[in-house]
Amino acid sequence: MNLVSIFWNLVIESAPWLLIGYLLAGIIKQVIPNSWVEKQLAKPGFVSVLKGALIGAPMPLCSCGVIPTALAVRKAGASKGATSSFLVATPETGVDSIAFSYAVLGPIFAIARPISALLSAVIAGVLVNSLDKESFEEETVTETSSCCHSKPAVGVENISLSQKLIDAAKYGYGRMISDTAKWLVIGLVAATIITAVVPQSFFLRWGDGLLSMIIMVLIGLPMYICATASTPVAAGLLFAGVSPGAALVFMLTGPATNIATMGVIKEQLGSRSLIAYLIGVIATAVICGLMLNEFYATFGWSLQLSMMEHGESHPLWRQLAAVLLAALVARVWVQPLLGPKVATDESTEKPELTA
Repeated sequence: MNLVSIFWNLVIESAPWLLIGYLLAGIIKQVIPNSWVEKQLAKPGFVSVLKGALIGAPMPLCSCGVIPTALAVRKAGASKGATSSFLVATPETGVDSIAFSYAVLGPIFAIARPISALLSAVIAGVLVNSLDKESFEEETVTETSSCCHSKPAVGVENISLSQKLIDAAKYGYGRMISDTAKWLVIGLVAATIITAVVPQSFFLRWGDGLLSMIIMVLIGLPMYICATASTPVAAGLLFAGVSPGAALVFMLTGPATNIATMGVIKEQLGSRSLIAYLIGVIATAVICGLMLNEFYATFGWSLQLSMMEHGESHPLWRQLAAVLLAALVARVWVQPLLGPKVATDESTEKPELTA
């Protein structure tokens, strides 16, 4: 019963922020079409690498959903570095994960996470361009199917503001939750188990320096976990004794270095780009982790883990938000069982008319 109460407490703490984050993700999807992204990144050089990081950071795409968009960016003429920076920044952070980080980990992590993600993306992109130079000729990129079935945005020139808001809500509470539901639940369950079972001294044997961060890299490297789902896991690790810097390393490397992403980079950009990509992501994550530990020690900051506060009565509106979030997540698996299966894409995009 303790496991259930810990799990539900975490859901209540995170639900309002996740619901806000998913809605903002839908709004951003309406404001920033894929065609604009491709146009901005279709130029070589450092500027395109920086743009790739800045555009990718707030975009509502998970670790798998970013792949087809990144391939479209590459096909439009973006350099390998710009494509790589986009691939790093997009899954490492986002409006939903930043809001969730603020709710569960506190304002320090909510600030440190996106800053570290941008640095990681830019450095990875610069390394890819430097270590795997290319001639900027038009290349044909093999299309790869995505587990999230992402499609380019459809033109919306004559859609009213109210319809755009409706579409944003459908995307945020439909497509985004569908893309992240499984991994969000896995993350919440993992955080619950870590919180309830793992003693606080378990990770202390690794210390709070470089060794603990290397272990977090090894844990996060092969995992497929989105930025939102990595947040409660990081909170559980912090509760079990991991240093703030090591938790940050996990949140950066987990979403950006999963096996699916590494396979696509190797296939589409080459082995040298993959090596440069991994060096950039891992090295930057470790450096940012060490800096975060130093800041905590220097300024005497304390951890703010909302998921660990028990015995408090939550206001009714928070409980209702938790029920709503649970219903939206449950719908991902229940809806296909109740009627004709409707593709997630079709629920958030207008159908194409055929003659």
